[in-house]
Amino acid sequence: MEETGYMPKEKYSFAPEIFEHTRRVGEYFGLYENALFQTRVREIRWLDDEHRWKITTNRGDDIRARFVIQATGPANRPKLPGIPGIKDFKGHTFHTSRWDYDYTGGDHNGGLTKLGDKRVAVIGTGATAIQCVPFVGKYAKQLYVFQRTPSSVDLRGNKPTDPEWYKELGPGWQRERRQNFAATLAGENFGEDLVADGWTDIARRIGLSLMNRRPDQGNLDMEEIALRSEIADFQKMNEIRARCDETVEDDETAEALKPWYRQFCKRPTFNDEYLDTFNRPNVELVDVSDAKGVERITENGVVANGKLYEVDCIIYATGFEITTSAHRRVDFDTIGRDGVSLYEHWGDGFRTLHGMASHGFPNWFTIGINQNGLSPNMTAMFDDQAVHVSYIINEVMKRGADEVEVTEEAEQAWVEEIIKLAGSGAQAFLMECTPGYYNREGQGTGGNMQNSPYAPGINAFNALLAKWRDKGDLEGMEVR
Repeated sequence: MEETGYMPKEKYSFAPEIFEHTRRVGEYFGLYENALFQTRVREIRWLDDEHRWKITTNRGDDIRARFVIQATGPANRPKLPGIPGIKDFKGHTFHTSRWDYDYTGGDHNGGLTKLGDKRVAVIGTGATAIQCVPFVGKYAKQLYVFQRTPSSVDLRGNKPTDPEWYKELGPGWQRERRQNFAATLAGENFGEDLVADGWTDIARRIGLSLMNRRPDQGNLDMEEIALRSEIADFQKMNEIRARCDETVEDDETAEALKPWYRQFCKRPTFNDEYLDTFNRPNVELVDVSDAKGVERITENGVVANGKLYEVDCIIYATGFEITTSAHRRVDFDTIGRDGVSLYEHWGDGFRTLHGMASHGFPNWFTIGINQNGLSPNMTAMFDDQAVHVSYIINEVMKRGADEVEVTEEAEQAWVEEIIKLAGSGAQAFLMECTPGYYNREGQGTGGNMQNSPYAPGINAFNALLAKWRDKGDLEGMEVR
């Protein structure tokens, strides 16, 4: 935003504005000129004699690239639930990430008028359902929302951007806010909260509860820290549960919508219309928590709690495959030096330097969430990684070299550093939570701590990368 000079209309932008801004970025940086849209990569293969990568696509392209950045994202493959009979349904189905406007009518602004005579089931109540249920509930003849686990739904508190305030922001304001947000979440910032949203609210509450002690108490032990954190968390979640009682008219429905777990067991959500939707006479919440989910799907509808709900359409708001194997999610192979597959190399867990490059894969980089600084502000996190990768590529080109490759020793040292820093406390916390992608559907890491992020946090990680770049010798990489 700072480069383009664009001022967002509101504190939290809606999809149409985000989409327009992606176009703005594409035009500003000239990205459209060489983009291949509607194209799927089939294989990336290193050609040692050419010092180039060969990329083949579903369109028959045979492309040579000096450098490859594999930025497929952690949430690129839609996830469908393993419900018996899912293929038997004779009505219409789609996943929320593949929304069928031909069926529903309207667009991302609403107007789903073709649902006016339709009975619709939404399966799932995570972040996507929180966004789509108010729209579907407004237009559908009947909406059934099937809920295994209620989401934590806090106030969004959106508001228009003040142009005068925006004009006063100085150079570097965007990075300053990013760093302030990360520091607040890490419990390192007790000064001004520049973002002041639901994420930073709970983090500041926990942090302040740890600071609030008598001078003679000294440092808190781990047990006291855990207890104080739990109390602050409980107070916040009680406020969120109280919203259900204040907003939802039916007591039984309100009770079912209350999240019973701790704040960061699942992705927090923020919406001002979701809870209100359950006051509509055409909207019914179907709580399937006792059965641990929907029982089965038939030709005519959804069976839950022993009852058949006949519907015309099933919308799967079931998210993405974030914790399945990297190879499955990427859906193409990356073949490095000596014909070794990247996913063979990662067979026992991720092996990288700084989460962005691997031994045996020259001139290859990846943008992701493993072995690097992690933040819920993912676009900022990926931007930081892009800056680092760009620096490496620029250095290689300045030196007139053909290749850059992580050494085996540097890769192993980074894996060991990630394992050493990975805290068992976070895993113990998540294993007490309801199943979700935060804890690999209740499976945890399976003891494979090398897939963890850099435990000290994204600000510490970025500081480490900046120091590495300042040295100027591409430590841990061989340039030839």
